[in-house]
Amino acid sequence: MSFIQKHPKLLLLFAFASIYIIWGSTFLAISYGLKGFPPFLLSGLRFLIAGIILLVWRDLKGERTSSFRDWKKNGITGILILTGGTGLVTWGEQYITSTEAAIAIATGPFWFIAIDRKNWKNYFSNISTIAGLIVGFAGLLLFLNDSIHSAGGAAPKTMRIAAFAVLALSSISWVLGSLYSKHYRATHSTFKNISQQLVVAGVASFIIATFRGEWHAFPAATIPVSAWLGLAFLVFFGSIVAYISYIWLLSVKHPVIVSTHTYINPVVAVLAGWLFLNESISLLQLAGLLVILAGVLLTNAASYKINKRLVVKIRRASRTLFSSPSGDKYLVDF
Repeated sequence: MSFIQKHPKLLLLFAFASIYIIWGSTFLAISYGLKGFPPFLLSGLRFLIAGIILLVWRDLKGERTSSFRDWKKNGITGILILTGGTGLVTWGEQYITSTEAAIAIATGPFWFIAIDRKNWKNYFSNISTIAGLIVGFAGLLLFLNDSIHSAGGAAPKTMRIAAFAVLALSSISWVLGSLYSKHYRATHSTFKNISQQLVVAGVASFIIATFRGEWHAFPAATIPVSAWLGLAFLVFFGSIVAYISYIWLLSVKHPVIVSTHTYINPVVAVLAGWLFLNESISLLQLAGLLVILAGVLLTNAASYKINKRLVVKIRRASRTLFSSPSGDKYLVDF
């Protein structure tokens, strides 16, 4: 604690690095995990192990589980956000690359606006929000058109289409869970709520795996080391370190600033897929990604308020940058 108090900027840097890099790398970790685990078994192990670790930690801290009502609220949130949101992404990555999955998931903010009916009046009265939705939808069409007709991956075209459709459902499930959590929050601490969400999501994922027959197709004796490492990364980094960093950042920084991970995660995923799995991305897919991110930026434009003091600093910095040592201004033509 004393180290944290003495070095708050380092803690902030670590937390932002966690949600930027770790969450962007989870798509790669899922690809490795799928080399040995069926999708919902992989998700179930990820959530349940992480949930038990956090649950034991909170119990050791003296925070006991209170009511069935709180378990129910956290259970619904966990099933929607984790089992439905993240679990369906894991299923989809059987048929498309981690890069494609990350780019498709970048459209999440658009689904949030579409589903959050209570705030439609605010959303659609803002020109930048409407423009962002149109631009983002155009980028998604550009990306999907090239991805579906590309020869990437060994999966047939019909399964690739199904995978993208499931990814859309995963985004919708994530948004529904987020809205439910916002309006029906449990009475525990944030970390206790997260632990219960993870445990219920893990159990729900195992139930789905059972109905899908994944236990029978589970090659427990022949799981490669890379799959175990992928699972370990998802448990300790994706579901614990990054998730806790995200929740802590929301308590000390403006949500709009924290939400910048939306722009960084797909870029990190593209780089990780290229470096470790030799995944390629076409120029049209890259263009689609850039257009989607531009749309996300526009939809949030109204929330980005630049402090006047920051504007002054930017002006001073620009004067210094574009001035010669003798004091003469450089002429810069953009």
